[in-house]
Amino acid sequence: MFDDISGRYDLLNHLLSFGIDYSWRKRMVRILREKKPGKILDVATGTADVAIAMASLNPESITGIDISGKMLETGAEKIRRLGLDKVISLKQGDAEKIPFSDASFDALTVAFGVRNFEDLEKGLKEMRRVLRPGGTMMILEFSHPTAFPFRQFYRIYSASVIPFVGKKISGHEEAYSYLPDSVRAFPSGSDFTGILEKIGMKNARQVVLTFGIATIYLAEK
Repeated sequence: MFDDISGRYDLLNHLLSFGIDYSWRKRMVRILREKKPGKILDVATGTADVAIAMASLNPESITGIDISGKMLETGAEKIRRLGLDKVISLKQGDAEKIPFSDASFDALTVAFGVRNFEDLEKGLKEMRRVLRPGGTMMILEFSHPTAFPFRQFYRIYSASVIPFVGKKISGHEEAYSYLPDSVRAFPSGSDFTGILEKIGMKNARQVVLTFGIATIYLAEK
């Protein structure tokens, strides 16, 4: 599915979020800046937007992995165009079988990827495995707005507008119906921080963004 929509993925992300996704990634960078990570792994990197944003931290290296080869091709072209190919490398790989040894990275990021894991806890445990002791895990994911009337507006928008516009622009029948369905099914808030603690992460907490449309989850190994 992600191979099929790779050519329109960035356009639709920016369009359907009204460009707010840029500010979400900037917030991730600001939070991680104080940690001064040397080696960063971006899981489910897609077209490498988060990996590219993290380059402003001047780390030793950034590695992005994703299961979709077409998404990685799009990301690699963006990286070359920006002259970041000496800092960022991309590799095809499964988040539930991360192809790196234990304690390889100082920080690990994921944006809108964990809800696509076939086995959520298995993927999170793999992410924890490749973090060094004291390393930071940062996850940006859609969540469930609770405040009236934004909750009601967002339900209508995600159930009707996102699938319609997504299908029209991407030409894919199911991809943008899958998105709101997967968000509704995904544990958010304290339910998700509880899962992070269950797999052995410490100091799990959340930063709520844009009335609860998205949340940044943070934890340390």
